[in-house]
Amino acid sequence: MKKNKKVFLALAILLVLVVALFLVWQVGRPAAQAGDKLIVLEVVHKDGSSKEFNISTDAENLRGALEPEGLIAGTESQFGLYVLTVDGETADDTQQEWWCFTRNGEMLPTGVDDTMIADGEHYEASLKIGW
Repeated sequence: MKKNKKVFLALAILLVLVVALFLVWQVGRPAAQAGDKLIVLEVVHKDGSSKEFNISTDAENLRGALEPEGLIAGTESQFGLYVLTVDGETADDTQQEWWCFTRNGEMLPTGVDDTMIADGEHYEASLKIGW
């Protein structure tokens, strides 16, 4: 009987810890900014040329801002949209090409679905070669 109580108590403590960690993660993650936002996307193409797009949006995430503008396309994966095409240029997997997204020069730790945007932010999408 005492052994069952210890197991139950250990499971209850574990459950409380898991819930606490989840709540900390929810509070600590970047929040979307409500309302109209203006962001800039700079696209650096394979040939080194670049274009800037000023985007006004109410979207919460980067995908929601770029996809309706026709600036990105790709395939769905378990992690969200895998971006293959930016501004009409498609990365060639056979050549180890891929699109790198950065915010103010720092590589994004999340994909376009999970990158929350805020007014005034500057994003870059650069076609890279090599894994």
